[in-house]
This record gives sequence, structure tokens and C-alpha cells, in this order.
Amino acid sequence: MRSDVAAYFDAVPGKRVTHMTALHGRIISLYPNANIDMTYKMPTYRHGDGWVALANQQRYVSLHPCDAVNLVEFVPRYPNIKTGKGCINFRQSDILPPDGVEQVIRHATDHPKRH
Repeated sequence: MRSDVAAYFDAVPGKRVTHMTALHGRIISLYPNANIDMTYKMPTYRHGDGWVALANQQRYVSLHPCDAVNLVEFVPRYPNIKTGKGCINFRQSDILPPDGVEQVIRHATDHPKRH
């Protein structure tokens, strides 16, 4: 892992490190050859033209799937998990839904929006 990415993970408070580590592991298990950099000042995982990113926020950990369209199926399936226009905000009390997270990651990575 690049030193700047490792430093980002090292700075995550203990309360949120579990979600960050779990999301990182899920992404790497799906795309072991993903290029990881610090685009957008957060760990960004690129595979082909698609990408997802993780962010340590003040009250949650965010999964950013390159475009809001990648959340269309997630939002109604998990209404109790906070989402933004283009991200999922996992609070410490949220249980990460493996199937839902995987669907978002795969869709963002395999079907990136074409501009």
C-alpha cells in the first residue's frame, strides 16, 4: 500500500477503523489488482474506467461510488443507512450489508458513467 494511503488509514480513529478496514477488504477481495491512490484526498480504488473511494468523516465512514446512479438499488434496500447524493455514510452503529456493498462496488467499477 502506498505510504500516503497507509497514513490515511493509520489516522482513522478506532471507532471507525472497523468499517474502513472491512470496506477496504471487500474492495480488494473483488478487485485485487485495483490501483489505489489518494485522488480526492481519500483512498481511491481504480479498476479499468471505474472507481470507488473511502472517506473517514467526522461521524461516519463514506463509500463514494463514482456516480449517484450506482446507489439506485442500494437506497431502497437499506433505508436505515444514511446516503448522500453520491455516497453511503456508514455510522458506527450500522452493520455493513455485504451484498449491498458488493453490488455498489461492482456496479461503480464495472459500469462507470460515460461523460
